[in-house]
Amino acid sequence: MDKLAPKFSSSDIQVEKRTICYSGFLRIDELLLSHRLIEGGWSGTIRRELQVKAGAVAVLMFDPGRDEVVLVRQIRVGMLDEQGSPWLLEIVAGMIEEGEQPEEVAIRESIEEADLQPANLIKICEYYSSPGTTNEKVYLYCGQVDSTHAGGVHGIDTEHEDIEVVVISFDELVAAVESGLVNNAMTIIASLWLEKNKPTVLAQWKAEA
Repeated sequence: MDKLAPKFSSSDIQVEKRTICYSGFLRIDELLLSHRLIEGGWSGTIRRELQVKAGAVAVLMFDPGRDEVVLVRQIRVGMLDEQGSPWLLEIVAGMIEEGEQPEEVAIRESIEEADLQPANLIKICEYYSSPGTTNEKVYLYCGQVDSTHAGGVHGIDTEHEDIEVVVISFDELVAAVESGLVNNAMTIIASLWLEKNKPTVLAQWKAEA
């Protein structure tokens, strides 16, 4: 048997009860469930909380001519207990709204957060951000931009966004990931992907010019 092939599917889980405990900016469901056991039989009833979220999209904006990346810095409540700063340096990201496709979100969020419109989007991957507690799936892209005049503070006032645009060299991004200064998953994944695939990206964008 292929060791990578899944042994079970969603049909091997029985949800006995699902209750919405909270619904605001985020939604929290409580589930009572049981599942098949690896060595046979079924588990007892398990209680779990699940954060229910729409998918998210993130895009690493890269200027191949200047070898620069465009990042953003904003406050993140998940960092409040950090000894360092709760203002996180990361790539542009946002949630998928009803009826939107991931690539549309990548462009919309780049305009809203950085006043830039990426071209020639390349899909890096899809991944689940923290599947033990949330169903959020992240769609990750790399997009071509001109960083010459990038900068300033952007965001939507009604959403209380206060977003600083930060332009650095790609080498600085790699060093920041290696040192731990950049410490969020989407930015780390995108950085490592571009470091590995940079020649291919440059060739593809040159062919599309």
